Amino acid sequence: MIHQAVQAFQSGNLQSAETILKRVLQVHPKTLPALHILGLINASQSKHKEAAELLKKASLLNPSDPSIHYNLAKALQESGSNKESIPHHKKAAELSPDNPEIWLNYGKSLALLKHFDDALNAFKKALKIQPDYTEALLNLGMILNGLKCYEDALIEFDKAISINVNFHEAWYQKGVTLNGLARHLEALQSYEQAVIIQPSYHEAWYKLGFCLSILQRHKEALTAHDRAISLKPDYHEAWFNKGAIYKEFSLYEEALASCNQAIHIKPDYVDPWCWKGQILKQLHRYEEALAAYEQAIALDPDFDYLLAYQIHTKLLIADWSGIEPKVNLLIKKIAANKNADLPISNFSIIDSEQILLESAKMWGANNNPVRDDLPPISKKTHNKIRIGYFSADLKTHPVGLLTVELFESHNREKFEIIAFSLKPAKPNDEVHQRLKSAFDQFISVDDKSDIEIAKLARELEIDIAIDLGGYTESARSNIFSYRCAPVQVNYLGFPGTMGSECIDYIIGDQTVIPETSKPYFQEKVVYLPNSYMIDDSSRKPSSAEFKRADFNLPENRVVFCCFNNSYKFNKKTISSWARIMLQVDGSVLWISKNNSSFQKNILKEFSNLNIDEDRIIFADRLDSLGDHLARYRLADLFLDTVPFNAHTTAIDALKSGVPVLTLLGRSFAGRVGGSLLNALDLAELITSTEVQYEAIAVELGNNRDKLFSLKEKLRGNLTSKPLFNTQLFTKHIEAAYIKMYARYQSDLLPEHFSIEQV
Repeated sequence: MIHQAVQAFQSGNLQSAETILKRVLQVHPKTLPALHILGLINASQSKHKEAAELLKKASLLNPSDPSIHYNLAKALQESGSNKESIPHHKKAAELSPDNPEIWLNYGKSLALLKHFDDALNAFKKALKIQPDYTEALLNLGMILNGLKCYEDALIEFDKAISINVNFHEAWYQKGVTLNGLARHLEALQSYEQAVIIQPSYHEAWYKLGFCLSILQRHKEALTAHDRAISLKPDYHEAWFNKGAIYKEFSLYEEALASCNQAIHIKPDYVDPWCWKGQILKQLHRYEEALAAYEQAIALDPDFDYLLAYQIHTKLLIADWSGIEPKVNLLIKKIAANKNADLPISNFSIIDSEQILLESAKMWGANNNPVRDDLPPISKKTHNKIRIGYFSADLKTHPVGLLTVELFESHNREKFEIIAFSLKPAKPNDEVHQRLKSAFDQFISVDDKSDIEIAKLARELEIDIAIDLGGYTESARSNIFSYRCAPVQVNYLGFPGTMGSECIDYIIGDQTVIPETSKPYFQEKVVYLPNSYMIDDSSRKPSSAEFKRADFNLPENRVVFCCFNNSYKFNKKTISSWARIMLQVDGSVLWISKNNSSFQKNILKEFSNLNIDEDRIIFADRLDSLGDHLARYRLADLFLDTVPFNAHTTAIDALKSGVPVLTLLGRSFAGRVGGSLLNALDLAELITSTEVQYEAIAVELGNNRDKLFSLKEKLRGNLTSKPLFNTQLFTKHIEAAYIKMYARYQSDLLPEHFSIEQV
């Protein structure tokens, strides 16, 4: 009967062989060939646990047969019992040391158990026996990749491909390794080769799409993800990443649908829950966003940056419940070097330069480390210094609004000015059109990868590259990782250190970065006289003559205002404002609507502080910037926030004739109000304590004559002091550029320096 079973097994008639062998074992349960062959039949049918039970019995009957131990080890491996498989792999290798297949599978089990050194040795032994064993080369490369020995891994994959050019898995793994090296264009080519060879390779289509998205080829990336999903409809990773790509197009409803599909397929998959929160935030559905974050936290409380997303969303709606312990936890995670925070979100909650530096350095190390993909830049000398401004905000955005006249005013005899626009503007954006005319060259690079942009900047021989975005949304600081210019500068968009060795200088002033603060900046500080802030002098209030009644403001009462974004508000500041309002009879506070949840929560906070709801007036958004500036004149005093001061909103208030009362923070972002006021010779409005801040606000609120006198001084200083003198500012920043360039040309390292008043 055994002979019949063997014949049936060898001819592929497994059902017949199985029936015969079961009969044999019913009569003779210790029949070795029956146990072995029936075990193999079960393994071929993916009944690995059943196979392992039969092969265990066989191994006890004949412990010196290497094939039994090998097949048992494989069955245990396939059933997930890798640890249990190791003694049988080992025994099989001892009994048959010249069998490369045994060493290969032994190595696979060792790798799954993270015994990487032993796994490497096993694969190397397989290759010593059979040097052209492509499967062993593949697995050896995968281990080396996992150990971050990327270049060594590539050697093994290339060996496998040279032996079998159609080995699609080797092409795929080569792509994975090249991605790890940030060599995305080469990785793309490897993934493309993998899907050409094996069009049904859904993992390769997914990685191909992922790589295309990194290279900013988002439409092609969507197509690749759709192909992966068509091959595997329950491919949750592909659904999630498709949602991330839709978000890049600002197609938030489509992004949300894709994330929901990923969650439907795999509810315990944390990534789409986190991303769902981000998308809902963009849709201004903040309460739902917080619920998504809560679900993500329940799945993985240490998921990268999740805590920061949650805190920032709570700030957006003035939901400060439980926020203090969350901030304390965030600070602990920063100290523990965990990826928990977003540097741009920290300014609202952290007033420590040391912690902000640690946070920025961690982000910089992870997101824009120094890369050596491109060769060192060879020194060039130009008649005109070539300045490259890099920004995603060259449109109707605070950065675009503030800087346009600077670009127009640059001395074209000394400088060539080139824009690298990282994100397109909406059609008919007037500021964007003006900005395009302000540069010698305006280059849209939103469809290029970071390294491609760096290469382009090098081809144009940019001398000084200015990052106007830093770590703000849509900025692409990784461009500077590749050293796109010999001198690289952090300016304006990000109010703090970037903590990166890629950035040589930060432009500031003595108020935002006092001498004692220099140790907390990775960059060398360039001190401009007056303020580091710039503005467009043509940005003026319209001729509209608004009345308070037009905006539901009371006549003959003091109107305090603050048009800051909601994330700059906090419980401490609100409490301070409430104390001020209680001492200025009938006064009201005029603030931006921001969002409905913010309005609800802020009214509740003030009510708890004995301020009636009718004393809080919410301002609608006005389409006309000129009208917005004109309505500022209806306010009496702008109350600044801390630790994140008003920046553009403070400039708007001051140029509209409204004094700004500020409280100096302990970081760059919290000293901007002071910088602006010093440049207007209004230091009497800069306070250093909460008590002083409240006392001055109360005094001005109750003393109309003093407030009027202060407004008159401000009005006179708008034209006589340097803050709004764009031409003067341009000369100062150009002097800084000339000094940076001269140091570079003289082979001097970047160093702190100051520009003297012209």
